[in-house]
Amino acid sequence: MNQELLNKYAAFTVQVGVNVQKGQTLIIRCPVEGAYFGRACMEAAYKAGARDVVIRWEDEKAARIRMELGEEEALSETKPYELRSYLDYAESEGGCCLLAIHASDPEIFKGLDTAKINRVSLAKQEAMKSWREYTMKDRVQWCVVAIPTPAWAASVFPGLAEDEAQEKLWSAIFDVCRVTGGDPVSAWKEHVAKTSACRDKLNELQLESIRMTSANGTDLTVGLAEGHTWEGACSKAENGAVFIANVPTEEVFTAPHRERVNGVVKGTKPYVYNGQLIEGFSVTFKDGVVVDYSAEKNAELLGQLLDSDEGARRIGEIALVPASSPINRSGLLFYNTLFDENAACHIAFGAGYPTTVKGGAAMTTEELLACGVNDSAIHEDVMVGAEDMTITGLTKTGETVTIFENGEWAIG
Repeated sequence: MNQELLNKYAAFTVQVGVNVQKGQTLIIRCPVEGAYFGRACMEAAYKAGARDVVIRWEDEKAARIRMELGEEEALSETKPYELRSYLDYAESEGGCCLLAIHASDPEIFKGLDTAKINRVSLAKQEAMKSWREYTMKDRVQWCVVAIPTPAWAASVFPGLAEDEAQEKLWSAIFDVCRVTGGDPVSAWKEHVAKTSACRDKLNELQLESIRMTSANGTDLTVGLAEGHTWEGACSKAENGAVFIANVPTEEVFTAPHRERVNGVVKGTKPYVYNGQLIEGFSVTFKDGVVVDYSAEKNAELLGQLLDSDEGARRIGEIALVPASSPINRSGLLFYNTLFDENAACHIAFGAGYPTTVKGGAAMTTEELLACGVNDSAIHEDVMVGAEDMTITGLTKTGETVTIFENGEWAIG
């Protein structure tokens, strides 16, 4: 691993991705294998003026042992202090921001009871709902990045020696995150400007719906929520700080209307859900609800995802990603949603982002539902874009506009 590039990656993540403000506390969720990167981010945050930096260490191997051998009742329990430990920082003077460092084995829970894993995950999400709203509504700055681990690197580069696989994965991450050139800040400024131009054009079109088609059988019409706004590249927190929620990011996204999605959509990349892979899926929607589904691998797991709650059978996000994105051009399957979702257009089963409708951050759940924004305990992105995908939009005046042609932006 190139130490100079790693330091630039850490500094960019903290100073631009999270955009730590002076006087804030930065909470870092970091895998134990990535302690070196967590420390580099900690140092960068203090240099940026953070009041304090708190690292929450995570150990997925220990999590597997607990999931395999622990009692479900105990695993599903969240102690009050766990929630308060986040809310106390958010409510304190100066507030807080969040950095989540991902480095997961895509099949860490392979072979375990998928139903048990899903129930435990849902219970945890429900218990942390009031903290989750801080990120879903952009009340705080937040950013997700990733670093290699041996298990993840072995999935991406099977057959290589452990060190070689990790080195190749680091190189790929630096490339697609625009760090390799040595000036990620300038590279990201240019990228944000281009992506924002597409976002602004979509907002100017005042669309009622979009239709996605490709030769693999996808033919999906997605009605858009009332008062929807397209977002992308960067976001603005409640305090006015601009941040980049996902590094990398290539998407422009908005809220579908939860009752106006119809047709068939095919998965184009494997999807990691609760530490296991779902591959080759097909989903049919009628009036916003999934009425039929299948998958070549782990169809039962897909069913469990869709049965998480009433909102899980509807979608809360539609995101447009050109086939020319650096992640797609790399030719790699990352087995990590943070990267793979930015290689292809995607939809998200479950909750929508309140910020994707005008004034949504201040709305109640009931008000958001009235606009068509979906509500659920889950938000799971699945990739559906293809190289030959065509996307057209229907405007409020009845005009049909071509948005994507052969997988690329056709507006500008």
